[in-house]
Amino acid sequence: MIIRIVKLSIVPDQISRFKAEFDLVSGLIRNFRGCSHLELLEDINVPGLVFTYSYWHEEKSLQDYQSSELFKSTWSKVKPMFNAKAEAWSLTGVRQL
Repeated sequence: MIIRIVKLSIVPDQISRFKAEFDLVSGLIRNFRGCSHLELLEDINVPGLVFTYSYWHEEKSLQDYQSSELFKSTWSKVKPMFNAKAEAWSLTGVRQL
């Protein structure tokens, strides 16, 4: 399993618009082949700092999503709302406590 964390810094006055766009596509992403979990997290101290947190069955599933029209369309809508470059990590579990 791949855990994908993406850090997004959103222009503060665009956060409501960003969340609305996320709400529109989250079901489609969650139901994309290979995705088993998706959530949006928000920093409690920094306005506009959000993270997407998702689980993918394998790296190929994530790559398929990243090359899909769904990703391209969504990214083209939300990227102009960023005030910094997105950062992303693909992780795998080592130990569960």
